[in-house]
Amino acid sequence: MTFLHNKTRVLAALVAGAALLLASGGANAQTDSATLTPGQLKVGMEITYPPFESYDGDKVVGSDPDLSRALAKQLNAQTSFVDTRFSGLILGLNARHYDAIISGMYVTPERVAQAQAIPYAQTGAAIMVPAAGTLRPKSAEDLCGLRVGLEQGTTWVAQLQTLSNTWCKTNGKGPIVVSEYPSAPEVLQALLSNNVQAQMEIAGAAHALAAKSSGRVVVSSSQLIYPQTLGIYVRKDNKPLFDALNRALDQLKKNGEYDAVLKKYNLAPPVAKAS
Repeated sequence: MTFLHNKTRVLAALVAGAALLLASGGANAQTDSATLTPGQLKVGMEITYPPFESYDGDKVVGSDPDLSRALAKQLNAQTSFVDTRFSGLILGLNARHYDAIISGMYVTPERVAQAQAIPYAQTGAAIMVPAAGTLRPKSAEDLCGLRVGLEQGTTWVAQLQTLSNTWCKTNGKGPIVVSEYPSAPEVLQALLSNNVQAQMEIAGAAHALAAKSSGRVVVSSSQLIYPQTLGIYVRKDNKPLFDALNRALDQLKKNGEYDAVLKKYNLAPPVAKAS
């Protein structure tokens, strides 16, 4: 009886251990199957947008790469970055070129209609002008009558066009003439070449570009313009990864890594929605 009893206990322990192993493997398998390549989190971003993302030699650096690596670590995955034009990021996401977008992208109804968004930071725009000139616009309304350069795909294109057709026109000001360029550095070149009179960028990127301009460009606005929330985007049909990234972000908030990234790059947490 003792032999049979011990044998039964050993068998039960083996079964329990196998079940635990399968459960653990199932959780990992769920995370792996949620990404295009098991054990790898592919992130789409336009890597020309400091301090959010840029190249330092061969390494991708900035707030979004830092956050991406921290999230991937929580998923037991390695991170890879897919450099993509900003205007084509959501198209590339839904074409399965990468698993998620983390690229200084605002959360807007138009984008949320195409992909799921996880809010992760709050920021806004800033205005840049040539240091040698006399123009010092402080607000979006101060852009009336000016040629303004914007990166393609930003929400500010429609916002400035609406402002031009309403506020500028009503107040007898000239229209805002918007010119779009493929990337932020190309807008900056247009500004330095006097093809546009002002450039509007996310505040962090604006200050970084101005700092690297050798004094040729200054940020003229002092308050955030059109403050909005930045989001991590995931395909609508990929709920497992959406849920996994939400859990990973919650863990980063608990262990302090999230706050460290925000503080390092002068970002704020998203404004909590009123319940």
